[in-house]
Amino acid sequence: MKVLIVLTSHDALGDTGRKTGFWLEEFAAPYYTFKDAGAEIEVASPAGGQPPLDPKSDLPEFQTELTRRFSADADAQAVLANTVKLDEVRAEDFDAVFYPGGHGPLWDLAESEVSIALIEAFERAGKITGFVCHAPGVLRHVKAADGKPLVAGRRVTGFTNGEEEGVGLTDVVPFLVEDEFKALGGLYEKGADWAPFVVEDGRLITGQNPASSEGVAKAMLAAG
Repeated sequence: MKVLIVLTSHDALGDTGRKTGFWLEEFAAPYYTFKDAGAEIEVASPAGGQPPLDPKSDLPEFQTELTRRFSADADAQAVLANTVKLDEVRAEDFDAVFYPGGHGPLWDLAESEVSIALIEAFERAGKITGFVCHAPGVLRHVKAADGKPLVAGRRVTGFTNGEEEGVGLTDVVPFLVEDEFKALGGLYEKGADWAPFVVEDGRLITGQNPASSEGVAKAMLAAG
C-alpha cells in the first residue's frame, strides 16, 4: 500500500501567543503501523519542509513506545524534516491518505483548497481516507460527488467537545469538530473522553483522539 500522510504547517494557537502544530503520537503511531506493515509512505504539508510539532505533545506525560521509537529514529526524523509540498502530490499516486491531528489542521488544512481537492480526489476514486483527533475537521468544506458535505449521512468521529473543554481551548479553536460534524449532517459518534474510538464508514475512517491513532492506521490497512 502507498500511503500519503498530510501534516499541518500552522504553528500559532489562535491569538494566545502559544504554539501548536501536529500531535506527535498521531504521526508516530500511524507512521510505524504503516511502515511495519510494509507500506510505502510519503509525507506532505502545505509549506513543505519541517512541519511544526505541538510542543505539548513532546512532553514526558504524552510519550508512548512509538513516540520514543521515533525520537531514536534518525531516518524517520529526516522524512519528517523534508515533507513535500502538498500542491505537488497527486491522489492517483497513492492508495490511501491519512491526516494526523493536533490543533494546527483546524486553521490551515481545513481551509486549504489544495487539501479539499485532494481529499475529494481520493474519495471519488474510492480510495481509503483516514483522519484522527482534530484532523477530521479538515473535512468541513469537503464535498461529495453530489455537492453535499462529504460527512452528511456518514458515520464519523473526532475530538469531542468534552475533550476540547478538557484542554481549555473551546474558545480558542476556530470551530469544534463535534459541533461542525453535527451541523453538516454527519452521524457523529464518540466514546469515552481520551479512550480509543475508531469509526469506519465505507473507506472513510476517523478516530476520536490521540489514543485512536494506531487504531485508525490498522483499520486503513485492513480496508486496503
